[in-house]
Amino acid sequence: MEPIKVTLCEACGACPSVEITDNGVTIGENENTVKLTHAEWNDLVGRVRRGELREV
Repeated sequence: MEPIKVTLCEACGACPSVEITDNGVTIGENENTVKLTHAEWNDLVGRVRRGELREV
């Protein structure tokens, strides 16, 4: 799998990011991160798509 990294703010390197690799998904910044398995990530994406999670 080709790694994917999306940074929430392109202006600096200190903003939270989402990084998807063969090992799973990491969300956050520095020590403030959460690691999800691919299955957990896919469940999260599915919940967003179904409208269970939405903008606040």
